[in-house]
Amino acid sequence: MENSIYLLDRTLKLDVYFDPEDSQFNDNICISICEDCPEESEKVLIADETNVYLTEEQAKQLADALLAAIKQAKAASRAKK
Repeated sequence: MENSIYLLDRTLKLDVYFDPEDSQFNDNICISICEDCPEESEKVLIADETNVYLTEEQAKQLADALLAAIKQAKAASRAKK
């Protein structure tokens, strides 16, 4: 099951999923980054698609880092009020 996240006016798509074809490897969690940008000068990536494979521990570290950033953003937002 893929979880798509769209960024930058939907020109950048992130898919995060377990790759069963790589189940024999430790790094079998894929972050697939696809870019569909009409203007070459505005592209963020060189390739239209890039895949980064993570181990379970690396995926957990990424999730923890994202959750920590969310907590910091919420705290900063509350501090402004």
